[in-house]
Amino acid sequence: MHPPPRAPSGDPPAAPHDAFAHAALAAACRAAGDELGALAHEVAQRALTSHRAGAMAAALADLDTVATGYFMKGDHRAAAYWYRLLLALDANHATAHLNLAAIHDAQGEHGEAARCRARAYALQRVFVEPVDAPLRRLLILCAGGAAANVPFESLLAGSRTLRIKYIIDRADRAEDAALPAYDAVFNAIGDADAAVPLAQRLQDFAAACARPLLNAPAAVARTQRQRLGELLGGLADVHVAPCVRHEAPAPALSALGERLEAAGLSLPVLVRPAGSHGGQGLVRCESLQALQAAQDAIGGPHYLSAFVDTRGTDGWYRKARVVFVGGEPLPYHLAISPHWMVHYQRAGMTEDRRRLDEEAAFLADPGAALGARAMAAIAAIGQRVDLDYAGVDFTARPDGGVLVFEANATMLVHRERPGGPLAHKNPHVERIAAAFERLLSRAAGC
Repeated sequence: MHPPPRAPSGDPPAAPHDAFAHAALAAACRAAGDELGALAHEVAQRALTSHRAGAMAAALADLDTVATGYFMKGDHRAAAYWYRLLLALDANHATAHLNLAAIHDAQGEHGEAARCRARAYALQRVFVEPVDAPLRRLLILCAGGAAANVPFESLLAGSRTLRIKYIIDRADRAEDAALPAYDAVFNAIGDADAAVPLAQRLQDFAAACARPLLNAPAAVARTQRQRLGELLGGLADVHVAPCVRHEAPAPALSALGERLEAAGLSLPVLVRPAGSHGGQGLVRCESLQALQAAQDAIGGPHYLSAFVDTRGTDGWYRKARVVFVGGEPLPYHLAISPHWMVHYQRAGMTEDRRRLDEEAAFLADPGAALGARAMAAIAAIGQRVDLDYAGVDFTARPDGGVLVFEANATMLVHRERPGGPLAHKNPHVERIAAAFERLLSRAAGC
């Protein structure tokens, strides 16, 4: 008895090795008008037949093509189904584990994502992503934790750059010498909290590397939140809220009060886990009791920073992002929110034409939107940060200066759906990607 046909659900089929079951599923998908699903199950049927005949590599490659096709089009439910079928045949397929990790992350299942990622990197540390007629071969230094790395996919989309992703923090030093040939190196470990423990490893790699290396590890390390005030100190019209880092929660309320006093902080304060982004784990605390509870919930390294009420006279909070590529400041977005924690995806921008128009005006002419003093301050920040790729999140101050929220290399840039409410951002993303392409061309000499 064969299992009844059913559509991909994210679980492997009851009989994953059964080619007949996939033939039945292909027929069911075609009858339901799902031609793509039918073709996928026909590929699975042929792959399983080849697998039984001993053609292991061809079978796995065919299933990987199907799974990755769904993954690239954003159908994570179907992609998970096919990756799990692939792993039912070969539990040591590192890329399948890695892409399942990305799917779990997108679904908020971060613990399962970490387990999949650890399994992938235990199997493999070097991942080569070939392209047709490459102009250059780029070695990308990555850390095993996804949040530690610069989100570089949009920067390289459409590029004729062959990517060699090297998970250096999971690799032995002997593996450095066995890497494929490359023309340049991009240090994508952009989160300073992740980079600091790897400082010696990255420094040794850089010292031994005979190729140009972008985003010097030492410059990344200087962008830790508690070091930002010192890094940007003395720049005209640049303000940074006081911030301190602690490795563990204070043992008592009295000790917590002493910490605030020593740092020159007063309530309310913001607390966030070290290494977090996008407002994850960020809490505003109005009392020592609330702050102690927030720190205890984090349980490990965290930041305390002054809360600055940046609300405009119209009652809205604003956070702009400018990206630096080779030192050139390029605007990416302006988020406008009714809430003090301004996060673009949660700000409700797509529902308000007025706010979208204000963002579009900022992107088209940031100088007109911000003023000359603020633009000079932004340019100075890019020079002081001194990274080949980085960015700054900030808000304009009434006095013409800027208040910096963060400045580092982990700035996300991504394309929006053509024709969608945020499509006005895409030409500016293309400018950033083109600038990054030129940066790589100069570094690699091709």
